[in-house]
Amino acid sequence: MKKQTFLKIKSFEMTEGDERAPNRSMLRAVGFKDIDFQKPVIGIASTWAEITPCNMHIDELARHAKQGAKESNGAPLIFNTITVSDGISMGTEGMKFSLVSREVIADSIETVAEAERMDGLVAIGGCDKNMPGCLMAIGRLNIPAVFVYGGTILPGACDGKILDIVSVFEAVGQYNAKRITREEFQAIEAHAIPCAGSCGGMYTANTMASAIEALGMSLPGGASIPGTDPRKEEECVNAGQQVVDLLKQDLRPREIMTLKAFENAITLVMVLGGSTNAVLHLIAMAKSVGVKLTLADFQRISDKTPYLADLKPGGRYVMSDLDRVGGVSAVLKMLWKAGFIHGDCMTVTGKTMAENLKNAPDLKANQEIIRPLSRPRHKTGPIVILKGNLAPDGAVCKIAGMKRLKITGPAKVFGSEEETLKAILQSKVKKGDVVVVRYEGPKGGPGMREMLAVTSAIIGKGLGEEIGLITDGRFSGGTHGLVVGHICPEAQAGGPIAIVKEGDEITIDAEKRELSVALSQREIERRLKSWEPKESQYETGVLAKYIKLVASATDGAVTC
Repeated sequence: MKKQTFLKIKSFEMTEGDERAPNRSMLRAVGFKDIDFQKPVIGIASTWAEITPCNMHIDELARHAKQGAKESNGAPLIFNTITVSDGISMGTEGMKFSLVSREVIADSIETVAEAERMDGLVAIGGCDKNMPGCLMAIGRLNIPAVFVYGGTILPGACDGKILDIVSVFEAVGQYNAKRITREEFQAIEAHAIPCAGSCGGMYTANTMASAIEALGMSLPGGASIPGTDPRKEEECVNAGQQVVDLLKQDLRPREIMTLKAFENAITLVMVLGGSTNAVLHLIAMAKSVGVKLTLADFQRISDKTPYLADLKPGGRYVMSDLDRVGGVSAVLKMLWKAGFIHGDCMTVTGKTMAENLKNAPDLKANQEIIRPLSRPRHKTGPIVILKGNLAPDGAVCKIAGMKRLKITGPAKVFGSEEETLKAILQSKVKKGDVVVVRYEGPKGGPGMREMLAVTSAIIGKGLGEEIGLITDGRFSGGTHGLVVGHICPEAQAGGPIAIVKEGDEITIDAEKRELSVALSQREIERRLKSWEPKESQYETGVLAKYIKLVASATDGAVTC
């Protein structure tokens, strides 16, 4: 391994020479001593905020990372970036800002680290968009870096039933359908979220934490440690120490985040039944390091990867249960031994994935959370890419836990998430319908909102296997059912979803990977000639900028 002794690869610009006395003077005010000017500056990017349980403990974790960097002779500085709470903003106008926050997080970390000439970075994320945002910044910066996941939440409980945030969303539909009492409804709300940590199933936060460990950008074992577990503090100390060691090795993110590493990440997502958001985020992360990742790569890997995990939302268990039986590292070890994982990929430990996994725990025997490769839940991956005359550029479907993989039915067309939810709760959507939710894409929403309120209401009313839903928006990792998102081109860009009419016959076929409407190409083109994009209500501010800059979901919905 290559070694270097001069570790101040960027910070020397602000600390060396008489002309930098004003710069040093400012740093003295925040605690630097003479000796610190000789050390590499390590940024600790914290996504701490009181606004969500996912991130409310990250200030403490950042201090532990700072301690580790200090112990390894680094000069650490903590800085913050924003976060938003998907769970709190879900179903509201505020959710339009969720995916936007990923870009703001990436931009802000890049901005601070570049402005302050930081030599290395530890980034700590919690809620869904934190993780890809942190990794996008790390990829752009390409300075030695380690990512730390704030950790999963522990499950709630009420009347002997295990609960999480999706339990509450589904309870809305259950109560509306009179399947539970008001007392039961209120008890679910009150007991579902017991402590700090990100939503507990294999939803987007836990999916992305797992993918990043498989990518090699976090320390082994960290993805499945609960946020309130003392091991998480230890992991942060180790991360602070490790980033200084990475500087000594001159090992940078673009040497770790290779195409083969992304293939490892996608493989693990398929095995665990992860969120469809992983498609969007991994493509965006790959772009930050110049790796070309496409929808075809996801389908290629899905075709040869078994689905093994009995994790929510398509199963019974949560991330803390997986931690109990060996965690993500144990799953990766099993996959590596069976030839599903590239073992020669470099990781932030300074060792290859194979070297890390040799010392990883084995999955515990007689457990039901991860099935053996000889007895998969499904022989291929649960995320499939659909195409057809409704999605010429592709769409994303997740079939985890589904018995029914095909539906053909009349379209029920809606122009927003709110309009759709109202119709579902008023029982205007019936068995056999295919719900169309359009103008919720990256530009049309704007912000590509998640449809968790809608899909949970469908499940709660007992229609999960009875209707289909398609959208140019996206889904929460907590969504399950016969649903298709990320339809491209989106309605606002003139995609065929824009011209679907009430009653048009739509087919969703996950087995044939087809999404189509029973219209001729000539009829689609005729309707598109008289179509005009929806006029945006956002003329100033962050959403207006986002509309001008954002790419298609097929390209990760990135803004640069």
